[in-house]
Amino acid sequence: MKSNSNRILFTKKEDGGALVEFAILLPILLLILGGIIDFGALYYNKQVLTNASREGARMGIVRQLDGDGNKIIVQESDIQETVGAYCDDHYLLRFAEDAGPIVSAPGVSTISYPSTLTVTVTYTHTFLLSPLLNLFGGEFGQTINLSAETVMRME
Repeated sequence: MKSNSNRILFTKKEDGGALVEFAILLPILLLILGGIIDFGALYYNKQVLTNASREGARMGIVRQLDGDGNKIIVQESDIQETVGAYCDDHYLLRFAEDAGPIVSAPGVSTISYPSTLTVTVTYTHTFLLSPLLNLFGGEFGQTINLSAETVMRME
């Protein structure tokens, strides 16, 4: 009979073990989940920038004609508007207030067939978890520069 009472007593001492283990592992699991979300957002933003540079280059090379049949000269500001609209429409993920993507399309108004147009889009991505990781003594960068470049031939 004594062995049964010892077994019951021993079992009662382990009642909170699973809770303690969960409390120890929870911050690690949340950190891993946050990292997955952070790098998923980084990858998504890279894809949005790549597609935005394509849209800007396509807008710059396609012959657009006015009412008289003359080719409309596209300016760099037109391409910047197209890229900005694409990034806004496709929800470029931003974790901080920023100026948005920087677009360059040098010499777009002087390019003629069969030359090529290069559109470069650059964006500074802010990591969501870097301030938290820096609390643990690391020096993780808070931002990373993403860029996408598209080269298309004039039509």
